[in-house]
Amino acid sequence: MRLGLGTGSTAAYFVAALGARVREGLSVVGVPTSEATREQAQREGIPLTTLDETPELDLTVDGADEIDDDLRLIKGGGGALLREKIVASSSRRMIVIADGSKRVSRLGRFPLPIEVVPFGLRATQVAIEKLLETLEMSGEIHLRRTADGTPYITDGGHFILDAHLGRIEKPNVLASTLNNIPGVVEHGLFIGLATGAILATDQGLVELGQV
Repeated sequence: MRLGLGTGSTAAYFVAALGARVREGLSVVGVPTSEATREQAQREGIPLTTLDETPELDLTVDGADEIDDDLRLIKGGGGALLREKIVASSSRRMIVIADGSKRVSRLGRFPLPIEVVPFGLRATQVAIEKLLETLEMSGEIHLRRTADGTPYITDGGHFILDAHLGRIEKPNVLASTLNNIPGVVEHGLFIGLATGAILATDQGLVELGQV
């Protein structure tokens, strides 16, 4: 199979388990969604390719920061949302693996990551704030920073603005309008990409959609 390899603490468990199966003889090829995942996959001995070489994938397995019952997601807490969305969009199926606490009735408790270019940062942020106003949404927007206080930089060389919205009443509308703002590269709302999810709960595994 041609697999998209997700990023984050939960996806790392999948990559490790996949590596064990590869060493037992499983034949797969993977496209990592971040440099961190690439390094892990290489250590595990998983054969890798790129979307230029393999533009269509069978399956992507990735985590999520939030997921609702319609399989809409917030992703990007680990900073890899752009590559994650490109890889997921290139896959026939996307399966989310996550802790049961990530399941919510309404998206927005987790801050929405918005990847932006460094040039014109303040102007882009003002435009985002105005858009939120028109959608009757509000919340603080913070530039993501590293532990030493410098701006967090994605694998693509961009910044991330985290929008603390609390509740996203119309995620589909917000998702379709954010990318119209010049300076916004991508956002962490994944709509219509996940086809199924496997959630770990105290009562066992819970499946959503088609897995």
